[in-house]
Amino acid sequence: MKLARFDAGAGPRVGIIKNDKVIDIQSAGSRYATMAQIIEAGDAGLAALRDIAAVRDGDFLLSQVQLLAPVERPGKYLAIGMNYQKHLEEADKLGVARAKHQIWFNKQTTCLSGPFDEIETGVTEKLDYEVELGLVVGKRAKGVSPEDALSYIFGYVVANDVSARDWQFHSSTFMMGKSFDTHGPVGPWIVTADEVPDPQCLDLRCFVNGDLRQSNNTANMIHRIDAQIAYLSTAFTLEPGDLIATGTPEGVGIGREPQLFLAVGDVVRCEIDGIGAIENRVIA
Repeated sequence: MKLARFDAGAGPRVGIIKNDKVIDIQSAGSRYATMAQIIEAGDAGLAALRDIAAVRDGDFLLSQVQLLAPVERPGKYLAIGMNYQKHLEEADKLGVARAKHQIWFNKQTTCLSGPFDEIETGVTEKLDYEVELGLVVGKRAKGVSPEDALSYIFGYVVANDVSARDWQFHSSTFMMGKSFDTHGPVGPWIVTADEVPDPQCLDLRCFVNGDLRQSNNTANMIHRIDAQIAYLSTAFTLEPGDLIATGTPEGVGIGREPQLFLAVGDVVRCEIDGIGAIENRVIA
């Protein structure tokens, strides 16, 4: 299923995407009012929504609603750095030291925005794009093995890890340059994990004003998704609703020669086969 948060004029609701329509689960009598409740409910929640989808057509056309970030405010938004070989080579040219282990940083959850919301430049002079496969944790995970890791995923989203490169390198942790308000567009919905049997074979692309800037496949990750979850859960507990961005490929603006950053008026489109696409305009 594709599950979305949307606003049709009466405030945020949760819906099931069916073809080009949205089923309002609250109008359908669902006991779940938020995406967080659905994620917490696990298999029982998904089964209830499948029953609704089987008998209802749709309450709104997609064109009639505003799609919101599919997770309201996750407890954690974690992102891995330098996780594709050619992106790692881009970082080499910038003098970023290679690490022996996985490189993780936080994006503050206040950066989250909807799949078609505008991106504010803020004070940065080096605004950059990063298409990434995002995942939503489905159940509490601590000390998870790589073999079991994928079973802890609720679903997948498209993420743009928008980056203020000048601020990113104020310190070694990246957090400041990764957490500006509006610099976390995700969506357009959550595709539940049962519809993505192998997340390591998905093409992902990023366009700026129609120009292809990034193109790769999740098969080329250095640290696979199962290894990411196992690594993180060794240290701390992942909880339902937590959001994880699994890395971006080569082609980012800072890695180009000459460097090519986003400007006011630019439109950034990030898409992943089998998941969907998000598109955001840059404003001052």
